[in-house]
Amino acid sequence: VQLEETGGGLVQAGGSLRLSCAASGTIFSINTMAWYRQAPGKQRERVATITSGGSTNYTDSAKGRFTISRDDAKNTVYLQMNSLKPEDTAVYYCHANIRPFGYSTSKYDYWGQGTQVTVSS
Repeated sequence: VQLEETGGGLVQAGGSLRLSCAASGTIFSINTMAWYRQAPGKQRERVATITSGGSTNYTDSAKGRFTISRDDAKNTVYLQMNSLKPEDTAVYYCHANIRPFGYSTSKYDYWGQGTQVTVSS
C-alpha cells in the first residue's frame, strides 16, 4: 500500500490550498484517514481526521479554516485549507489505517512521503 500526497506549494497569507492523498495497492477497506503536519523544529501534530463513517475532528488551530473530506471510491482524502497563515507552514503528511485483505481483520498504519506547504506573509 502506498499513499501519495499532492497539492502542496507556496501561497500568500490569506490564500487557499487543497491537498490530496491517494492510497493505492492492495486495499480491502480504509478506516480512519488523517492529515498531520510538522514544522521545522517542532513535533508532528495531527491536523484533522475523518472516520470511515465521515465523522471529522480538527485541531483547534484548524477549526473554521480547514476541511477534511474523503472519496472512498477513489481511496482519497482531501484537506481544503483556507485563510492560510504563516504559522501553517509545514510538511503535511497523510495517514491512513488500512485493512489490506478481506480474509484478515488485521489493519495497518500507512504514511505518505509528505508535501511542503509554505505560507508567506
